[in-house]
Amino acid sequence: MNTPIRRLALVVLVLFTALLLATTWIQFVTADDLRERPGNRRTLIESYARERGAILVDGTAVARSEAADGDLAWIRIYDQATRYAHVTGYWSFTYGAGLGLERASNGVLSGSDDSLFYQRLVDVVTGRPPQGATLELTIDPAVQAAAVEALGDRRGAAVALDPRTGAILAMVSRPSFDPNALSSHQLSAVDEAYAELNADPAQPLVNRAIAGDLYPPGSTYKLVVAAAALESGRFQADSELEGGLTYTLPGTETTLPNFGGAACDPEGRPTLARSVQVSCNTSFAWLAGEVGEEALREQSEQFGFGQSVDVPMTVTPSTYPDDPDEAQVALTGIGQHEVRVTPLQVAMISAAIANDGVTMTPYLVDTVRNRDLEVIDATEERALSRAVSASTASALTEMMVSVVEAGSGVNARIEGVQVAGKTGTAEYGDTGGAHAWFTGFAPADDPQIAVAVVVESATDNWTGETGGLVAAPVARAMLEAGVQP
Repeated sequence: MNTPIRRLALVVLVLFTALLLATTWIQFVTADDLRERPGNRRTLIESYARERGAILVDGTAVARSEAADGDLAWIRIYDQATRYAHVTGYWSFTYGAGLGLERASNGVLSGSDDSLFYQRLVDVVTGRPPQGATLELTIDPAVQAAAVEALGDRRGAAVALDPRTGAILAMVSRPSFDPNALSSHQLSAVDEAYAELNADPAQPLVNRAIAGDLYPPGSTYKLVVAAAALESGRFQADSELEGGLTYTLPGTETTLPNFGGAACDPEGRPTLARSVQVSCNTSFAWLAGEVGEEALREQSEQFGFGQSVDVPMTVTPSTYPDDPDEAQVALTGIGQHEVRVTPLQVAMISAAIANDGVTMTPYLVDTVRNRDLEVIDATEERALSRAVSASTASALTEMMVSVVEAGSGVNARIEGVQVAGKTGTAEYGDTGGAHAWFTGFAPADDPQIAVAVVVESATDNWTGETGGLVAAPVARAMLEAGVQP
């Protein structure tokens, strides 16, 4: 064999080897990724040949499949669509599984998950048409409805938890959207609806309860600071703090005032309990410096900051800033600087206090059932961490009760039910806007529900929408709906 032929044979061998490797890579390594791509029409058409599982709230379907005419044998229907949009997400021929449980639990709902292998096998043998599994959620429809109605058209989010288990009783994000517009078989209309939603500056597709641009927590973070102070052993509820009319941030000439310019105590020495009750800025800025950055970060992490949680949708971790200077540490004491949270995280803080100091892992799916209604998976309650001792939780509860009974959270009071809570008003940006917060739980002596509510500033120029005025009434409506007689 002469040299040119040997070279040609070598080139052919290299090409066949490359082809073999590429085929192997596509068929085995990247097969799942290619199959799950939203634009894969073949996979999507195949998925529409079987009935997708329902999503149930208290036995009622909030997402279900209905037989349809044409190549696409099923269409996804969302009842009470805007009320549950960020919980369910959407299932679209054009855009696939989007947001919410439709994306996070796609394998189970579509019937392709490994847990449904034996069902698929039985379906093949018996000739039954394939079908996805059903999700039974932890949502309490009364609490969800109360949150939706109380928030109204305002931007924001609301979350409710069972502090004893971590079950999510409500998850609301506003503004909302109609998933039916994206699940329609009128594909041109779907494209128009999707483009309109993505172009909306209000970002209705963002689930503000667990993701998106995180919020400064404002004075709700004072619960974390108070917890760290109590856990240090250096402070008790009746410990006096430095709390004058203003506080000069360390290393600067910048002074921090109290809300409304009022004194927290006539002598400028409010106790820790009094500082929580009236949400004293100056005393908590001072206290943050006394407790220190490391203790505040560790305490935040015990409540769930920085931890990756799937409910099963992935929750964006809340954060305490890295390497703040002394002035910035003081600002974190009032939930400012670069402290950032999700409403779910704030609800977890109250839930941990309500649960004798134990943070439970939040979850949204209670059980998964196959087509024969057999439970194939059930979420087990699981502790995430011990945030604080039982004694610290008890002390914090007493302080939070005083906030609602005689402090900044009086608008969360419920006749005949003792409510524990904390207000917050969180500034953001450089234009004077502020978000309104409230978090708490009830009944204080036997907690059944913990909540967090954030109402975004209506304008960039804050006009008095404090947590006590705006967010507390929303929380009250949720607590009333969730407390069982």
